[in-house]
This record gives sequence, C-alpha cells and structure tokens, in this order.
Amino acid sequence: MAPATSPSRPAAAHTKRRGAGSGGHRSGPHRPGGSYALFGRLRYAYVSPALLLVAVLLYLPFVWTAWLSLTRYDGLGSPEFIGLDNYTRLFEDEALITSIRNTLLWVAGTTVLPVGLGLLVAVLSYDIRGGPWFRLPFLLPYAMSGAGLGLVWGFILQPEGVANQALTFFGMPGGDMSFLNDGPENTFAMLGVWTWQQLGVNMLLFVVGLQSIPRAPIEAARIDGASGWRLFRHVLWPLMRPLTTVVVGLALVASLKTFDIVWVMTQGGPGRTSETLAVTMYRDVFVADEYGYGSAVAVLLTTVTGLASYAYMRRQIGKEDH
Repeated sequence: MAPATSPSRPAAAHTKRRGAGSGGHRSGPHRPGGSYALFGRLRYAYVSPALLLVAVLLYLPFVWTAWLSLTRYDGLGSPEFIGLDNYTRLFEDEALITSIRNTLLWVAGTTVLPVGLGLLVAVLSYDIRGGPWFRLPFLLPYAMSGAGLGLVWGFILQPEGVANQALTFFGMPGGDMSFLNDGPENTFAMLGVWTWQQLGVNMLLFVVGLQSIPRAPIEAARIDGASGWRLFRHVLWPLMRPLTTVVVGLALVASLKTFDIVWVMTQGGPGRTSETLAVTMYRDVFVADEYGYGSAVAVLLTTVTGLASYAYMRRQIGKEDH
C-alpha cells in the first residue's frame, strides 16, 4: 500500500502549493489599501468634480427653469406660482404652433440636406487625385460664425438685396422674389444657408470615416467587379453606419436648437412666421419679459430634444443589435 500512495503525496503537495500561489496572486490586488481600494472605493472621488460642475452648470439651471415655468414672473419682484397655466397657454398660442412647424422643417432639412450632401461630396472626392483641394471650398463656410453668416446672407436675400439685383441685371425671372418675407419660404431659404455652412463639417466627418475603413474589403469588392453605386451600397455604407449614426444625431440636436441664423436674418419675422422654438423662447424671455412663459417654452424644447435624441439612439442601437 505504501508504494501505491507515496507518489500521490508530492502531487497533492504540488497541487496545494500551486493553488496557494495562484490564490495569493489573485488576492493581491484586493488587499486592503491596494489598487482595489484606490480604483474601486475611491472611484467616485475622481469623477465628483466633473459631476459637481455638470450639476451646477446644467442640472440646477434646468430645475430653476422648470420652477419658473410654473410661475408668472417678469424679472422683477418674486415669481407668482400659477401651476400649469403657462403650459395650457402653450397649446393655445398660434405663434408657438408656427414655431413648432418651423422647428420640424429644420429637423427634416438639416438631417437630410447637409448630411446627405456631405456624404455625397465625401464619396465623390474619396480616393481621387486632388481630393483635398476639391473639398476645400466646402470647408470654408464652416469657418464663419452663424451670426456672421446670417448677416451676409440676410443682405443678399433681402428684397432689394444682391440676389434680386443680380437676377434683374441678367434678365432672369425671379428678380422680385421675397426670399425672407413669407413663411414657410423664409424657412426654406435659411435652410439653404444652413446647408451651405454645415455641409463642409459633415463632409469632413464622412471623409475621416472613409479613410478609417480597411482597404482589404474595398479591394476585394473591386476584384469581384463592384464599383460605383454597388461598391458604396454593399461595402462602404455598411462599414460607415456607426459614424452615420453619430453625424445624424449631431445634426438632429443642432436643428432643434437653431437660433443664431434665424435671429440675425429675420428675428423670427415677419409676423413671427420664421420662428423656431429656440427663437420663441428667447423672444418671450428677453424681449417680452415673460420669464414664466418663456421658461415653459424652454422646458418644452429641452423635453423634445431629449426625447428625439433618445428615440433616435435607441432605434439605431436596435438596428445594430439585429
């Protein structure tokens, strides 16, 4: 019996020593005062300054705005609590209905035109000689501020502006067009200006996405005879879908917050026909001194922006999961 059992003792001892060694190695980082305490228990201490900054600059102002939306307040004295009266007034305000319509036009326009044209220019200039020089003119308008852009194009598109004078000079029809005087045509004109500015940055993002695609699948598709539309549809577009999700999401949020170009070019007029929700909020708060009603518009705008962004991202994540 002894010879049969003696060889198992060293093996058992070796197994015990190996288990103890590996167990000691695994428990090392979890010793009190070790790296686990540093990165585990104290992890909130590292992010607390950023959380505090976000709370002070974002959450607290929103809470205060939500409170003001339940009051009647003109900026002087103390707010008077009136409950949901401001929100009831929202749905009876014809100017707000026009503002919501224009905001939806901005959402549709800015998520189709700048993004679609930016993608088109990026694909056409991809992998060709002189591509960077071809893209340069589209990038220059993005260097201008929205206010400066609105000032220049407002001068061009006004009734006696450069556009109508040029059409009249060359004897072309439309020399008496009112680009900014009638709604919703004025919104379409400003959408064209916005597209002219934003096309460049969307194009640049798509170019970066195209350059990050591995060359192997593209070359394999070309060997198989794919080119042009087939190459884009079956190879480039599926590989660029994550980036497209980001670009469209950014355009969606920017369209809901459109303010500077509209305010500089038309100030929401004439007759409040070109207002967006952001312009309506600004007018009610800082022009009409109706802080309570303007705060209700701000809460509505924030809610719509948040819900639209959440629904879009959830839909895109669901597509990627399938």
